[in-house]
Amino acid sequence: MIVETGRIVSIETESVWVETVQKTACGSCKAERGCGQRLISQMDGHTSYIRVLLEGRAAESYQLGDEVRIGIPEEVIAKSSLIIYVIPIVVLVMTTSLAHMQFANEAVTMLAGLTGLLFGGGLVRWYSWRNRHNRELQPVLIDDNQPLYFYQPDEQHPHVAN
Repeated sequence: MIVETGRIVSIETESVWVETVQKTACGSCKAERGCGQRLISQMDGHTSYIRVLLEGRAAESYQLGDEVRIGIPEEVIAKSSLIIYVIPIVVLVMTTSLAHMQFANEAVTMLAGLTGLLFGGGLVRWYSWRNRHNRELQPVLIDDNQPLYFYQPDEQHPHVAN
């Protein structure tokens, strides 16, 4: 679980919007002074707004400006990254290959590749829109009211969670 701290900027009945500042790996990398990412991060301070479901918690117990911790499972990030990067490239290669085999014209092949890339991006956008309310893909709020538990299988009963 990747845990991030943020500030509540909006409160809805079933969720809160949390503002986080993007952090880089600076400090753990040996090229700290020569890295352009560090300089851009310091100047930009890129903020992100993330919708976090309250999962039965009372919205009244949170105030604007409260600092909260949110968690995002690693498998969600891995699957999302795979979908975001692989689908457009696969569709681009497929459409480019088909156009090249059918027409053997460079201009048509390039146009087909661009069209495939845009279509792949549209597929990713559609998938994202379709799963926007999927609770398994949402960040979770980590607080003292409902602590986060990690279930480990028992050695005697590996298929049953503790």
